[in-house]
Amino acid sequence: MGSWQRSIYVICNDTLVENPLISSYVNQVLEKIQKAAMEEGLPIFVRKTEPRMEESFWVNVIGRGYPIPTNSFRWCTERLKINPTSRIIEDLVGQSGEAIVILGTRKSESATRAKSIKKHSRRGKRITPHPNHPNVYVYSPIKDLMLGEVWWVINAIDSPWGADNSQLFQIYRDASADDYECPTMVSSKNHKSCGQSRFGCWVCSVVSEDKSMSALIDNGFRWMKPLLDLRNQMVAERNTREARSPFQRSGAEAKNGMGTYAEDYKADLLRRLLLVQKDLQDTMPDLELISLQELVAIQVIWHRDLNFKHEVSQIYKTVYPDSGDMRNRDENQQKEREIMREVCGGDELKVELITDLLKLQKEKSLLNRKRGLLEDLQGRLEKYFTEIGLGKK
Repeated sequence: MGSWQRSIYVICNDTLVENPLISSYVNQVLEKIQKAAMEEGLPIFVRKTEPRMEESFWVNVIGRGYPIPTNSFRWCTERLKINPTSRIIEDLVGQSGEAIVILGTRKSESATRAKSIKKHSRRGKRITPHPNHPNVYVYSPIKDLMLGEVWWVINAIDSPWGADNSQLFQIYRDASADDYECPTMVSSKNHKSCGQSRFGCWVCSVVSEDKSMSALIDNGFRWMKPLLDLRNQMVAERNTREARSPFQRSGAEAKNGMGTYAEDYKADLLRRLLLVQKDLQDTMPDLELISLQELVAIQVIWHRDLNFKHEVSQIYKTVYPDSGDMRNRDENQQKEREIMREVCGGDELKVELITDLLKLQKEKSLLNRKRGLLEDLQGRLEKYFTEIGLGKK
């Protein structure tokens, strides 16, 4: 008889705005898992999912101007977590026909989690059908474990792929912001609680306070303070009129005049984000809070929204003055503008019009949007005619 073997995929979802400390640890563990699997000849493969560029946090906030999430407007979960994970599950099921998803959920995490687990459970069955994907089943091996039992396993059993579990324990211990005592053996008077801290996105605005990041800062991770400060600023500014446009994305007038983020606010938020990134890169050169691809996508959205007042490259250059790519782009744009000025006989409105139309044409394929190029061009032309007094009355 021939052997029958299934592949095992370790799937990790990266929202691109994860707590940098956790992100670094997770990346190390994933590398160890993949290396150990290859050395042992096991059919175990690591897959890391990320949101599509048009669904990333910064493209939506700084690009489209979506106010940061709240419990009543929690747009981030689907775009950053559910969609990327669903896509890879569908892809793997398409290859093999079916799949079993192993989740580390537990009933004792919260009343909501316990209710969800009970809702999808089947009496006498270890695996249950996935609520959203056909031919996909869910297995939750630790659903009945208490928190103390989880930590006992982590501390008492060595990692099969060679990771240092004490490092994970230390991270959670440093992030503890309460007096909860993990039921693990106290070996010395210096023993601290590992706590019930939970990690998520460093920009998370759904919770009123990021206790885990605050505790980490108090326990020596001072480099994270600029992240927490910016996160707190964004929460405080979310519902201020100075930060908001009076219109929604659709163009309709917003209730109470609180629409998407205003052009000036988005530009200032991008500048502050880049300043924090630059600050942290002094000690962590590889840290990236926003990617160059996201910067390009943001610029495309600004142009397609007829926001030509601010240029991503200019904002980037104020923070990174020695950036060659951005500097070259600015020099090329300046040369093009000088040529346009000569052709247009010095008419600055015409120069602006032609320059903006060229930008729209150049960037039409950089970001997948439903709205077509023709509509973008028409919108900019209508704006020009309004500026010279020939617009619709």
